[in-house]
Amino acid sequence: MGLQCGIVGLPNVGKSTLFNCLSNAKAQAANFPFCTIEPNVGVITVPDERLNKLVEIENPQSVVPATVEIVDIAGLVRGASKGEGLGNKFLSNIRETDAIIHVLRCFEDDNITHVDGNVNPVRDKETIDTELQIKDLETIENRFAKEEKKAKTNSDQKAKKLVEVMTLYREALLQGKSARTVELDDSQQEAAKDLMLLTAKPILYVCNVDESAVVKGNKYVDAVREAIKDENAELLVIGAGIEADIAELESFEEKQMFLEDLGLEESGVNRLIKAAYKLLDLQTFLTAGPKEVRAWTFRKGMKAPQTAGIIHSDFEKGFIRAEVIKYDDYVTLGSEAKCKEMGKMSVEGKEYVVQDGDIMHFRFNV
Repeated sequence: MGLQCGIVGLPNVGKSTLFNCLSNAKAQAANFPFCTIEPNVGVITVPDERLNKLVEIENPQSVVPATVEIVDIAGLVRGASKGEGLGNKFLSNIRETDAIIHVLRCFEDDNITHVDGNVNPVRDKETIDTELQIKDLETIENRFAKEEKKAKTNSDQKAKKLVEVMTLYREALLQGKSARTVELDDSQQEAAKDLMLLTAKPILYVCNVDESAVVKGNKYVDAVREAIKDENAELLVIGAGIEADIAELESFEEKQMFLEDLGLEESGVNRLIKAAYKLLDLQTFLTAGPKEVRAWTFRKGMKAPQTAGIIHSDFEKGFIRAEVIKYDDYVTLGSEAKCKEMGKMSVEGKEYVVQDGDIMHFRFNV
């Protein structure tokens, strides 16, 4: 669907290591392919155990998993909001993404220098937050007078709502808070989209730890968790060094054995990809048959005709109905024919809100 997560972080926090691990994620996602469309943009396969199960049932000619785009964004320095370093490029790259993965160094290692001399992930977080907040404040100040004038002179309802939202955002930003901390109602959220603020984007904080902390975390992870408690953000603990070791292993089985030795059920890379998918508010519907088993990406809350249009625009234009089987029923009964026979296939109309894991067949007429 063309949605992207951007990986950001200060130098030497493990950002590039993590991106390189994502580039080698194919063997941890049931051997589905990985491809790169630019040196710093990866189209990453989303691990989905449901797809593997459907492949076992159907033995299809081809398998197409869901994907998510991850962008490795250039490092940031203080003063980026004023154009320091690669500041303007950094900020414009973030603006083009739909969500942010912020990597924080939460490990000690005397062999890896820190730009500020010592490990302090909360300070590192605040460094980037400040640069983004300054830029957002600049965006609001540049538009405020214009929108306020439109609201007063033309009784422009859209402009009034935008001024209302900008006032709330400005107050938060001046207090050193990100835009995502501001609670908005539905109409305000709609108006806020027009601003494209950097700190309003959904965010996942990735705490990069050493091997000793990969299962239970450490004091640095605890500090980050406390710092983001009011921010409406997610947190994930990963050992980028460990993930790099896993990426070097040849087979899927070797990787699983390595994880079990560490006390992990799933690799950090897999968990990160799934978290990025969720962060973008994405879900998956499935199509299954002897020719192809495929995962299709859609935005949470979409209705049947819109999801049909993801397969082909004609499906949406001529939508008649959707035939839906729940994943659990399909796996339990073992075929579409058996699901029909047992009354486990529902027929849904234009108002049906598609659910994650639905196995769909669309009827249409153009």
